[in-house]
Amino acid sequence: MAVFRHSAESLVQLVSESVPERILSDVIAENLRATQGINPGKGERRSWDRSIPILARDLVEAGLGGVEMLIEYQLPLTSKRADVILAGRDRRTGADSYLIVELKQWSQAELYEDDAELVLVSGMGPRPKLHPVVQVRSYCEYLADFVGALEQHRNAVRGVAYLHNASDPDIHDLYDHVEDERTRLFSKTRRGQFVDYLKAQFAPEPGAAAADRLLSSSIRPSKQLLKVAAGEIKNRDQFVLLAEQRLAYEMVLHAVEKARASNSKQVVIITGGPGSGKSVIALSLLGELSDRGYSALHATGSRSFTETMRRVVAKGSTRMKAMFKYFNNFMTAKPNELDVLICDEAHRIRETSANRFTRSDQRTGPGRSWMS
Repeated sequence: MAVFRHSAESLVQLVSESVPERILSDVIAENLRATQGINPGKGERRSWDRSIPILARDLVEAGLGGVEMLIEYQLPLTSKRADVILAGRDRRTGADSYLIVELKQWSQAELYEDDAELVLVSGMGPRPKLHPVVQVRSYCEYLADFVGALEQHRNAVRGVAYLHNASDPDIHDLYDHVEDERTRLFSKTRRGQFVDYLKAQFAPEPGAAAADRLLSSSIRPSKQLLKVAAGEIKNRDQFVLLAEQRLAYEMVLHAVEKARASNSKQVVIITGGPGSGKSVIALSLLGELSDRGYSALHATGSRSFTETMRRVVAKGSTRMKAMFKYFNNFMTAKPNELDVLICDEAHRIRETSANRFTRSDQRTGPGRSWMS
């Protein structure tokens, strides 16, 4: 989902024609409130006004005014938003091509204690921030893992961090150990190189069709991600199931196969007291269903429990962490996109959502497309 969408050329025209009462950030903020119930702060609004027109003008200068800009694109099944995704046609192959752009207004930054993945930003306090290239690389990986249109075309999505206010000497050590075949870092000093990079990535053609295909694509874990999850979970000795645990596990697998064969939906509820092994069953099912090629995800309503799963089971793997979601991540899920959703701690499911982003009367739709 993109909060705001325009071709680069039309966005430049919009900005040039804007009057003080109707600046770019007002338009984006209105869309963000309408689509996600989020009221952006002054800092975020200021960054839109200062950064997005720069990117749009760079595209126009590169002769790519038709490239589509998907602004504040929400990564599927998460609350994370990418600053901009550019959608167009690959200059070499003519296939759909996407570039995630992380825009930073930083003017000076350095590595945090020589850690290649953390940076200290001048004027933003003593706490380190994630290196912007590491951030955009994870976005690329996530999109390729969850957007159906990219499953067989993982190389169609690339990423750049664009520090358009910074000169090379002020961020010189951020270039160490961060660039690869998929990601790049550009500064104000390297703006010309950035324009050349854009020319090399996109054909000078409209990108609306490519944007449509990305936005309308099915959302489900890719076969490659399911294979990773199956290998990680099934090879753990601590997930051995005993007696009633094994019975519950087999009954769920039977229900899933039956639902697929009859093209219907099944809900299986597993009950038991604390320590009875319900979560072990849930993880074992996630591994087995992934191994069988079902698109399956694990979800809970507890932040601490979900973070524990990501830390202990995923063991730091960004890709594996993405298998563990929150119930609220599925508020806007389309019917039948997933084969199975494993709702651990299901007593936390609420009929209405009252999180910090949504009004308490917004329906979450439990039971419609969450389980097979």
